[in-house]
Amino acid sequence: MKEQNQTLQRLLEEHIRTLEKKETLYRQLTEDAEDVLWQTNSQLRITYISPADERLRGFKAEEVLGKHIFEIFTDEGIAIVQEKIQARALAEASGTTTLSSIFEVQHRCKDGRLIWGEVVAKPDRDAQGTIIGYHGITRETTQRKLLQDQVHDLAFYDPLTQLANRRLLIDHLTQALLSCQRQRSQGALLFLDLDNFKSLNDAHGHGAGDLLLIEVAQRLKTCVRAIDTVARFGGDEFVVLLGVLSNEASEAATQAGAIAEKIRASLAQPYQISITPAHQQPPTTVEHRCSASIGLVLFDGNDTVPNQIIDQADAAMYQAKKDGRNRVCVHSTGAGTTETKHGR
Repeated sequence: MKEQNQTLQRLLEEHIRTLEKKETLYRQLTEDAEDVLWQTNSQLRITYISPADERLRGFKAEEVLGKHIFEIFTDEGIAIVQEKIQARALAEASGTTTLSSIFEVQHRCKDGRLIWGEVVAKPDRDAQGTIIGYHGITRETTQRKLLQDQVHDLAFYDPLTQLANRRLLIDHLTQALLSCQRQRSQGALLFLDLDNFKSLNDAHGHGAGDLLLIEVAQRLKTCVRAIDTVARFGGDEFVVLLGVLSNEASEAATQAGAIAEKIRASLAQPYQISITPAHQQPPTTVEHRCSASIGLVLFDGNDTVPNQIIDQADAAMYQAKKDGRNRVCVHSTGAGTTETKHGR
């Protein structure tokens, strides 16, 4: 009997040592991990969070335990999580057992910063398969997100003016054509070329020209609606897309013409350009006058493609230059020609 008790004692001690080793390994894995390990109950209240969260967001574990998971995220992040939860509920109601969800959301830090994190969440289930909580891993992706945004901006935006580039314009114009087809509405495209741009470059250098282009971009944005697209097409050429106008062609033409005239008048106002001469001398301000020739074309989405519309507006713009510059010419789709509708 004594030997049996000793054997049981020895087995118990070995079992305890094994558990201690496993606990030590678990602590090493969780406490030294760069990613955040977490667990919640079924009400989405945090029951465990690893020390990495303090390094990442600045909160000690005791400040987070018991808090609702939504307190970690921004409003946009909460909406994403709610979407995932609803999608999971619908899937499981139809008999589909979901394993994990992966999403990227912004997280709130103790010092007020916002960081991006990729979350992998898995449900915890009881013996009957009912979800009793969640566990998962959060990995910071702030730098990756910034790089993705930079790549996106390089692909779709002009780096000087921050306006849409040609690629994004084509995409928006394609969508506008589809929208016009669905809604039987009208849209318009304005093609602009600056009339007196080269003289500024020749007199004061390309730096001065860049400042003028930036100012032109700002003026264009103040002349249009938030739903419109302003793009730099290249050099000193700009394009404005008016995607949603009246269903009536005559009224749409009046609307587009009014915006075009507003743009023409705005761009014709004098520009104050700050020039820094050579040898780091104090900057001087140069007044420059630079109007714009504008070509306008209306479209309704029928039997037209983006490049055709752009070519028509471009042709109308060249007609405006021939007619004396600083004016708006409208492309006449019936005759395939252009005529001046708005002058100085």
